[in-house]
Parts: sequence; C-alpha cells; structure tokens
Amino acid sequence: MRTIALFLPNWIGDVVMATPAIRAVRARYPNAKLLAICKPYVVDTLGGSPWFDDVIAFDKRGPNAARFWSVVSRLRREATDAAILFPNSFRPALAAKIAGCTRIVGYARYGRDMLLTDRLYAKRNPDGRPKPMPIVDDYNRLAEVLGTDAPGHNLELFTTPEDERRADTFIHESGLSHFDEIIGLNPGGAFGASKHWPTESFANVARDFASNRSRGVVVLCGPSEREEARTIAASAGLSNVVPMSDTALSIGLTKAIVRRLRLLIATDSGPRHFAAAFGVPVVTLFGPTHIGWTETYYAKAVHLQETVPCGPCQQRVCPLGHHRCMTELSPEKVMRAAQALLARHTPNTQELRHAC
Repeated sequence: MRTIALFLPNWIGDVVMATPAIRAVRARYPNAKLLAICKPYVVDTLGGSPWFDDVIAFDKRGPNAARFWSVVSRLRREATDAAILFPNSFRPALAAKIAGCTRIVGYARYGRDMLLTDRLYAKRNPDGRPKPMPIVDDYNRLAEVLGTDAPGHNLELFTTPEDERRADTFIHESGLSHFDEIIGLNPGGAFGASKHWPTESFANVARDFASNRSRGVVVLCGPSEREEARTIAASAGLSNVVPMSDTALSIGLTKAIVRRLRLLIATDSGPRHFAAAFGVPVVTLFGPTHIGWTETYYAKAVHLQETVPCGPCQQRVCPLGHHRCMTELSPEKVMRAAQALLARHTPNTQELRHAC
C-alpha cells in the first residue's frame, strides 16, 4: 500500500491506547505514507513519534482546512489506499468513502455498515448491549485486518526536545529538582465531573507524600482544571506540593513531566496512559466507568474502584447526586495501594537515568 489514513480516536487517553495498533501498521508498511486524521486537541499526544508522515486536522468546528470537504479533498489527492477508523462515529466512515479509499476498516456501528469494506463487530452481552472489553484489543483488531502482526499491549509515547526543555525549566523553577523522587497527582478528567475524586482527598494524599521530605509532589492539570490544582496544593499546605496551574500548559509538557515521575495517582484520564507509555507506576481511581473498557494489561498499574449499587453508570455527572463511587474511596486506601506499588517496583539505575 502506498498511502494509509488512520482516523485517530477523539480522546487523548484513547489515542495512547491506539499506539500499539499504529506502531504495528507502520512496521507492516514501512514504505507507505501514513496520515493521521484527528481532532486538533489530540495532535500533541503523538508529538515526537516516528510513525506518521503528516497530520491532518479533522474538526467540524475548526478552520476550513479541517472541515469535512477539505479533508475529503486531501485524501483524494493522496490517492489513499486504505483507511482505519478508530472512532465509531459516522463522519469518518463517510469521509473515507467519498474520498475513494479502496479499503475502509472499522466497527459496524451507528448505521455506517455499508460504508465499510472490512466490518468488525463489537462483542455484546446477552441483553444486546456492548460488552465492556479493553479498547486496546478492539484497536488491535483493526490493525490486524490490514495484515499486521499482533500489535501487543505496550503503549508507547515520545517527547520532543522542546517538551523536555520546558519540563526541565518547570522542575527547576518550582523547586522540585531538589527532591529525590517526584509523585504526580492528576485530579482532572475531560469525561465529566463524575470522574473526579474529592479535592480534599487529593490534598490529603499530597500532604502524606510531601511530609516525606525526600519527595516532591506535582499536581497536574488541564486548562479547565487550574483552580482545582491550586486548591489541592493550597490545602496540602506544604511548599513541596506544586501545582502546574500557573505555567503554560500543553500535552507535550504534561508528557515530559509524567516521564520524570516516580509514581502517578490519577483519575481515569489521559495521563494515566501517559504513565503506562513511559513505564511509570500508576494508581488509577475509577468511579463511574468500567475498568474493562480501558484495561491495558500494564504490569505497574493498580486500579481502585468502590463497589456501589448504582455503578459503574458511565454517566458524566452523577445522576443521583451523591457521587458515592468516588467519595467512598478513602485517601488511606489510595495511600496503601500507592506505597505497595512503589515497594514492588523499585527503579533500577538505568530507569533513573532515563527519567532525568
């Protein structure tokens, strides 16, 4: 094949879970031109990677160059041989079809069956609803249809020299460079408020780690979570708990910071997958979402989830208003899991050099 278009997932974490499949396609077709078709806000997730020859923004709310017909025209000019559709939405399938892609590989969902040349089907429960299965496995199936070897489950990310420079500057200017280990906390989640763990619980964990003076704590955040990160750091009340809220944020910077961590504690959000991609131990706090959807088989991961009668509900906001799935997860339980994970995964000298 000469040209292959990969329509990437719409969520940052899902893009990371697609990396084994992306890597497998590149390995199977080393001389092909690989095009990444994606939302503009996920572009930096794959910054520094060697896989793609070009990135094409695809966003109905974006500039004209990213709109539907512009993307279709570009794919036509590229004489695209095949398209892999990671998202299950209708528009990517229609764009690939109108663009004349010879093969269109995707899951037969949302009425797009007839637009696909290679149809895959999601596994379902007896009641007909999709069965929670690891997304990474679903993505790998898409790649294998194009003849790749089994992609495996090793997530992989890269950073750019600029990402690394900015991370070094932040670590130095924040005073975190004085500490032997840095613990990361990620309280946010673009999915919705139902994924958030209480701010005071994060502050308690930050305080517990920071009271060991050989450790610094960094509170990660996205642009809409700056105030939450500030509040956690202020509530912890220790100078070695530092929020990222007052720096110029980017996905690239967050990746480079996560790469330097000794441990990350995160909600079910993109940075938990950054940790897996860089070999960093991670404790993930699950509330309303099924662990099964985002399982990545990562050996240095611990998943925590409280059993409640109403969950997991998969709702962006708690429909009952009590948010028990997150409020009943205690800081003490999280700390026990984190300390046990740290004890099991002591970094060797080579790993320490890699993180610096």
